[in-house]
Amino acid sequence: MASLLHLLLSLSLLVLASASSSPPADEGAFIGVNIGTDLSDMPHPTQVVALLKAQQIRHIRLYDADPGMLIALANTGIKVIISIPNDQLLGIGQSNSTAANWVKRNVIAHYPATTITAISVGSEVLTSLPNAAPILVSAIKNVHSALLSSNLDRLIKVSTPLSTSLILDPFPPSQAFFNRSLNSVIVPLLSFLQSTNSYLMINVYPYYDYMQSNGVIPLDYALFKPIPPNKEAVDANTLVRYSNAFDAMVDATYFAMEFLNFTNIPVLVTESGWPSKADTKEPDATLDNANTYNSNLIRHVLNKTGTPKRPGIAVSTYIYELYNEDTKLGSLSEKSWGLFNANGDPVYILRLTNSGSVLANDTTNQTYCTAREGADPKMLQAALDWACGPGKIDCSPIKQGEVCYEPDSVVAHANYAFDTYYHQTGNNPEACNFNGVASITTTDPSHGTCVFSGSRGNSRNGTSVNITAPSANSTSSGIRSDLYYSRGLWSILTVMILNVANIL
Repeated sequence: MASLLHLLLSLSLLVLASASSSPPADEGAFIGVNIGTDLSDMPHPTQVVALLKAQQIRHIRLYDADPGMLIALANTGIKVIISIPNDQLLGIGQSNSTAANWVKRNVIAHYPATTITAISVGSEVLTSLPNAAPILVSAIKNVHSALLSSNLDRLIKVSTPLSTSLILDPFPPSQAFFNRSLNSVIVPLLSFLQSTNSYLMINVYPYYDYMQSNGVIPLDYALFKPIPPNKEAVDANTLVRYSNAFDAMVDATYFAMEFLNFTNIPVLVTESGWPSKADTKEPDATLDNANTYNSNLIRHVLNKTGTPKRPGIAVSTYIYELYNEDTKLGSLSEKSWGLFNANGDPVYILRLTNSGSVLANDTTNQTYCTAREGADPKMLQAALDWACGPGKIDCSPIKQGEVCYEPDSVVAHANYAFDTYYHQTGNNPEACNFNGVASITTTDPSHGTCVFSGSRGNSRNGTSVNITAPSANSTSSGIRSDLYYSRGLWSILTVMILNVANIL
């Protein structure tokens, strides 16, 4: 028996050392998500990664190269675009050694454990920081040279996101062209992208075009809603019909590049989305419209239909953004583009039935973790003790006199603890086992005023676990994300160890 206990302890350490698994390889078009950090209660990097895994988000873009996030992303298979903030462009554009040091510190230190796929050099520099325009291409080339010296230039792309406001006369798309006053920057940029097989990053916001059109652009056209053929926009030069603003803006980008004789540079949409809340000046920033736009955008991209100009050519897109940023400067709408609140609750439930598994926060098929019928009471008690102890969940609601204390039974209390732990780990199926005494169900175990973590009625007040952690702007991720996700296996082993120990 002692040797068996030793074996189980050894096995538990092995699980914790190697419990990370990578998601399957991506093919064709994909949906990614931007992660901003202007939150008053920014989740810890490991919590962010847990949410990404639970939502099966396999592509993200960071607005910096936060080491805590890059460490937490290690060995997850999640593909990440890291960014050089605009305020660092000057040094990198003027000095090869500064660029090399940046790459050494933010890329080589993490790659390949963290799957860095691209570096975004600044963001909308030509419109938000025009004084930096002369050094933008130099900064991009210096970063690429640093990657080249490390033999990473073919594995990690370098580009810079542009605003569609640089494209003049965007409709009809066939007449679109870049602002000619910036050709001295845009032409070398496109030449670099073509020579390195990189992509043009573009931020596409039908919301702003709709808002600024004074009623010329119909709301349904901006939201991807079905519109009758006689309402479609027609390019008079090509006779191509457009049923949504997104495709028209992407095609305008293709035509603007063609105007400068660049015909084979792919487009990557680095930002697109719709705000869910605003003041009275922006009446169409609503939960329903945000849900409609992002749900339709995801379906459109994953259907791989491409655009009218380039049908079947994938236009992968990063949604802006993962979290609502309550401390972001600007209007209420500027703070309200997120898919999730800081505690991991969805701002709205995306309508993604039959649209794949990415961003599966559609809870129409919500699941829960409860005690298996007929489970051994001693095993249940051991698992309950672990969940409320080493499992680090908040079991205060099942204490005497609290909202989930009744009914006072091991089964009822285990139901609460198991389900809380299950949802804390992002609905990871491995977290709902507890040595066989727990199982996943679609029946909501909430009762009376005791509302469980996964319940649609849960407002996360009092009865749910608070998994918010310190800021992502840290130099260490604390708990590794692979350990965070291995707790389900660890819980099984712990219960087994407890039982063997009782026998001994």
